[in-house]
Amino acid sequence: MNPIVQNAIARPDYQVELLFDNGEKRLFDMMPYLDFGVFAELKDRKLFETVRVSFDSVEWDNGADLCPEVLYEKSRPAEQAMIAAEEPEIYGRKWHD
Repeated sequence: MNPIVQNAIARPDYQVELLFDNGEKRLFDMMPYLDFGVFAELKDRKLFETVRVSFDSVEWDNGADLCPEVLYEKSRPAEQAMIAAEEPEIYGRKWHD
């Protein structure tokens, strides 16, 4: 069983920074999805930035969502990447409590 999403932050590069309940921080690249169906609407930066945790996964204001298995299996560890929670002045976003 894959870990569940505890927090999600939209990054400027159309990646979603994820925090899972096992403590892992991972990055999910949305670029491959932005030309298909309801995900195409997420090219609108304002809409993309509405990402939030919904149950054990994420969703956006337009109803688009992804299952937690896809989020975990298709994401990559964020250890090497700059973490928005550690650099909030760059991203202007913080982890939600």
